[in-house]
Amino acid sequence: MPHPLVYFYPQQHQAHALPGHPERPERIDAIVKALQDLSLWTQYSHLPPVQVPPEVLASVHSQNLLDLLASTHGKGGMIDADTYLTPHSWELALQAAGGACALAGTVWDGGAARGFALCRPPGHHATPTRAMGFCLLNNVALAAEYLFQVHGARRLAIVDIDLHHGNGTQDIFYHREDVLFISAHQHPLYPGTGAAKETGSGSGEGSTANIPLPPYSGDTAYASLADQLLFPLLERFAPEMILVSAGMDAHWRDPLGHLLLSAKGYGDLVGGLVDFAEMHCQGRLALILEGGYDLEGGSACAAAAASALLDHSFEDPVGPSPQKESDSWRDVVRRVRAIHSL
Repeated sequence: MPHPLVYFYPQQHQAHALPGHPERPERIDAIVKALQDLSLWTQYSHLPPVQVPPEVLASVHSQNLLDLLASTHGKGGMIDADTYLTPHSWELALQAAGGACALAGTVWDGGAARGFALCRPPGHHATPTRAMGFCLLNNVALAAEYLFQVHGARRLAIVDIDLHHGNGTQDIFYHREDVLFISAHQHPLYPGTGAAKETGSGSGEGSTANIPLPPYSGDTAYASLADQLLFPLLERFAPEMILVSAGMDAHWRDPLGHLLLSAKGYGDLVGGLVDFAEMHCQGRLALILEGGYDLEGGSACAAAAASALLDHSFEDPVGPSPQKESDSWRDVVRRVRAIHSL
């Protein structure tokens, strides 16, 4: 029997830290504490990372970027005003990518029903040629490429539910027809990409779907976009496995944005993906952590996600947003449905 759930935990991730920076080790600590409190941590298997094959790294990132990041080992530095490296960040970025690959491969092979990788540093802003937005290597893209090259996958879906658009993941797969990339994110917001009209190019035309949500979209918006966009797009594409860029910063408490998703709403969304994967993907579903900068809100979302992966009930300790949700997201959903002929 496969394990019901496997985790990846980034050992020694505390060595990647910059005082006062929102992408901090306490994010993982708070998630682990929330999972422990619900008896959802030590009872389940934890995977070590694999060494990411050089050919997988080279398929996702340019050699110039890889050489640049490697040159900071033992020294650290700043990539840009937002993105830092410590003397240990390069090895920890490789570990995070290796953890995402190990988790995806284990779920693909049936060694676990589902998986949750608590990757640090996060990854979805890292483009083929640039580290940015707190991200060094693109963990979810590397996990997908690992499944293609090592496990023989042919069609994969990446669902990005981070507050911010996963510009790096989009860039990596924009011209490819074997990956469906769907991103629901606040717009306008960093990094400024992710308009509804960005749908892929060449053989990848139609394999990118962006859902740029206006501020103050919340649980109702996410439930509607799941039913009207997410699941119809997934069903039409027919992926063999779903990888989720699991940002927790769409929560209403997060300081970097203005979406109003609750932890319960987050769990409902993940639960819907679980049901879809069971019906269409042999149950193959893996979550890979991205952002989430309010410790209470982020850890509640992670606990809701883990509960949904296990089909456990969940009681939201934070509750819904006290702010009323706007309904301006409805026009976005209609527009995206029209663009993708749904």
